[in-house]
Amino acid sequence: MAMAKYSRVDGRKSSSYCSTAVIVVFVAFCLVGIWMFMSSSVVPLENSDLSSQETRNEAKQTLQEGVSKQFDDTSGDISEDATREGGTMPGKVSLNTDEESRKSVEEHQEENHGNDTSDEKTDSENEQKTVDGDDGSGNGKDGEMDSREGESNLESGQAENEGGEMNNNVQAESEENSGEIRSGSAEGGKNNDEEVSEDKIKHVDKEDISTVDNNEKNQDENSEPSAVENSAESEENNQTSNEILPTAAQSGILTESTTQNGAWSTQAEESQNEKKWQQASISNEENDHQWKVCKSTAGPDYIPCLDNWQVIRKLPSTKHYEHRERHCPSEPPTCLVPLPEGYKRSIKWPKNRDKIWYYNVPHTKLAEVKGHQNWVKVTGEYLTFPGGGTQFKNGALHYIDFLQQSVPDIAWGKRSRVILDVGCGVASFGGYLFERDVLAMSFAPKDEHEAQVQFALERGIPAILNVMGTKRLPFPSSVFDVVHCARCRVPWHVEGGKLLLELNRVLRPGGYFIWSATPVYQKLPEDVGIWQEMSRLTKSMCWDLVTVKKDRLNAIGAAIYQKPASNDCYNKRSKNVPPLCEESDDPNAAWNVSLQACMHKVPEDSTERGSLWPAQWPERLEQPPYWLNSQIGVYGKAAQEDFTADYNHWKTVISESYLKGMGIDWSSVRNVMDMKAVYGGFAAALKDLKVWVMNVVPIDAADTLPVIYERGLFGIHHDWCESFNTYPRTYDVLHADHLFSSIQNRCKLVAVIAEVDRILRPEGKLIVRDKAETVSAVESMAKSLQWEIRMIYSKDGEGLLCVRKKFWRPTVEEPIKSAIV
Repeated sequence: MAMAKYSRVDGRKSSSYCSTAVIVVFVAFCLVGIWMFMSSSVVPLENSDLSSQETRNEAKQTLQEGVSKQFDDTSGDISEDATREGGTMPGKVSLNTDEESRKSVEEHQEENHGNDTSDEKTDSENEQKTVDGDDGSGNGKDGEMDSREGESNLESGQAENEGGEMNNNVQAESEENSGEIRSGSAEGGKNNDEEVSEDKIKHVDKEDISTVDNNEKNQDENSEPSAVENSAESEENNQTSNEILPTAAQSGILTESTTQNGAWSTQAEESQNEKKWQQASISNEENDHQWKVCKSTAGPDYIPCLDNWQVIRKLPSTKHYEHRERHCPSEPPTCLVPLPEGYKRSIKWPKNRDKIWYYNVPHTKLAEVKGHQNWVKVTGEYLTFPGGGTQFKNGALHYIDFLQQSVPDIAWGKRSRVILDVGCGVASFGGYLFERDVLAMSFAPKDEHEAQVQFALERGIPAILNVMGTKRLPFPSSVFDVVHCARCRVPWHVEGGKLLLELNRVLRPGGYFIWSATPVYQKLPEDVGIWQEMSRLTKSMCWDLVTVKKDRLNAIGAAIYQKPASNDCYNKRSKNVPPLCEESDDPNAAWNVSLQACMHKVPEDSTERGSLWPAQWPERLEQPPYWLNSQIGVYGKAAQEDFTADYNHWKTVISESYLKGMGIDWSSVRNVMDMKAVYGGFAAALKDLKVWVMNVVPIDAADTLPVIYERGLFGIHHDWCESFNTYPRTYDVLHADHLFSSIQNRCKLVAVIAEVDRILRPEGKLIVRDKAETVSAVESMAKSLQWEIRMIYSKDGEGLLCVRKKFWRPTVEEPIKSAIV
């Protein structure tokens, strides 16, 4: 019975097995049918992938349309041009990244691809798992077993193995046809020379980037940037371009010549410009320039116009510091200044205010002579700056507050915004004034206090090389709110007070002169005599001695004078000594003009500049100066309208382009120069960043420097056919808006670019906005310097270029006869 019962159960079980077998066969036939239905070979799978690729292309095209709209600010379509090895065709954008950021760029590309990339990874992983022992066609044994359990892996395997070649072709074709933002593949390592649309942005492969010199490799090995710095650098290199060129309304302020030459260029002009560009690209004269290293006595600190020993040796006298003044060589050098041995990337602000790398400025004399006054000390591999000075051994901030307590009307950062610091030393006074929202133009000569200005600039503090000698300072009249001299070693009282009268020229009516020197508080016979002479001189100049105060902590004193705001005192003087200047004497003429021992009258007409004090900071930054009412602006509009349009233009360009699309990590930028400033709109638009901008107004451009000072910024006159009064490697970013095209008839481009290289720090950026053919020429020169082309764009005859200087230096030397003692 038991057996019968068991047999009956076994019979049911056997029947169940039969049913299961039927079902399995049925399912198998169904699967085979489905497989046969779907298996028009692997073509459907390829089509599936193609569809995915098309979806990706649509997404990329959508992205590109967004970018393209930002470029397409003017009406009309732009024809396509081909990317060529010799240069970049007008009408396209290319953005390169450096070798260090290659992985970051690829990650950025993966993010843009979104789920597509992740799907590809999944497919690849599935293929690895399911096609073990595969014969190459995707039909290995393990593959067959997997197909019984789930045909999806089999399909994936077959699609990727059998259709791989076609997929690659499809992908290449789709990438060529889509207006995408691309980065070079580290695996492929190929340069694609496909045709690209004019509004295309591309990241170029490694082969397109110039090989880095061994010096740079050593730099990368020696420097030890923090994780934060590396992260910031990666973030910088991941940025892509979304540059905005002016709209039709903005085009009037893109270039000063626009007003005279009409609106944007015609097709005929564009064609002509293109022909010129093609001719320039065929000629490799600039690109093939054989750079050499300057061999001079000054070595890494070579300054062409201050190290011209051929002229200095022949000077008939050095009584008035003529040997510290500018003596430029007849032919500007076209060689490159060498780097100091062991040079490293500068420390970021604000840390560099207190310490810098010793090997970046390897000079110790000041530490030996002024260390006890807390100027500078040698601390291991650093030079440290305790914040002291000759007159403020216990720190600059206490001294700054002491001055305002002495005369509250000084009102740092409100009434007093732009000051001149004479004989600045290492510029700690100016460095700490940033905490009071004050800009200090600090200057000192290149003298026995070696590298004092270089220390200042390496610390991220504004400074220039200059001397109170026989020439006027390179500033307009009546622009500084305060002039400061702390033991500046200038004999103000000699020769009729000629040097103090020069300070009177640049000091704003109603502004203050702060004199913190031993004659103010010491009673030695020499000091007493100087004090008496200064008292007579300042009284005859109608300066009011507001106060004399002593700082007990630092054991010093300061005399504070105020320049008159009217001509009443001048008219009441019994003697015309110092004399008033002739009416024909232009107080704003300041480039290579000899000093005169005279005073200019104070403007009293309310429509004249200098008759009223500017608005308080920061309101003065955005307000058009009151005295622009009756003038025509640089761009042909009413001056105040010009001013506002210029400011709005640069705010747009800075916010929508320079901060987002240049690949620049602005947190690592401190020292900036606008090489051709107009109203200072570029600098004003950067006001929220921790940077300062040296606004340079070329001597052959409209003299708008007074406008720049009026809005609470500062700057200087300069001729770019000569070297600038600064040490090498002192600026992080140089900005040139239509500079090179404006001077190319007077200056050799190769010499100007050599000067740019001298001023710019390794890894510093040059941003060029100019005519397309000029941009192309600068790009060619940059390539010859082994610089990295970060981004280039041109449209309607106008171009934009961003390049990064590398550590590369040539190996062949070029002796500079004029610079060898």
